Amino acid sequence: MLTAEQAWKMLDEAELVCPAEEVERAIGRLATEITARFRDAYPLVLCVMNGALFFCGRLLPLLRFPLHLDYVHASRYGAEIDGRQVHWKVEPAETVKDRAVLVLDDILDAGDTLAAVKARVVERGAASCHVAVLTDKVTGRPKPIVPDFVGLRIPDRFVFGCGLDAYGSWRNLPALYALGQ
Repeated sequence: MLTAEQAWKMLDEAELVCPAEEVERAIGRLATEITARFRDAYPLVLCVMNGALFFCGRLLPLLRFPLHLDYVHASRYGAEIDGRQVHWKVEPAETVKDRAVLVLDDILDAGDTLAAVKARVVERGAASCHVAVLTDKVTGRPKPIVPDFVGLRIPDRFVFGCGLDAYGSWRNLPALYALGQ
């Protein structure tokens, strides 16, 4: 875990990738797209913790349809910046059975975590499973999942803010930053 001084230094050395206003516009556009798709579906929305909490909190008030909300907790990063095997803290509940499910996540990076979440939702009997991500990292490498809704495409850098953390810090920032090089 970083000290406050180290966290401030990291932010001072970071590069702004996407200002807060652009993030909010992207979330507004996603709300319109998602509402058009789910208006009559009464879906179960699953927030992928902890990263998607920011995205989910900003998106939900803009959605204009009835929904149920739950969460899953799967991660490959922890407080580090290099991914590992998918680790489940909270798996999808049995309430996904026969439901239209919308999974919300902060980032599509390599795609392994989101692919695991979607696979588990489908295994548990969801009628359908769609995925919305705030950010899709343009890596140039194939990914095991294609999101149905994408807010922002970002460069292949380690980013933080808007729910994404770096070494456990700065999920609370309203803009996206890349670690200094």
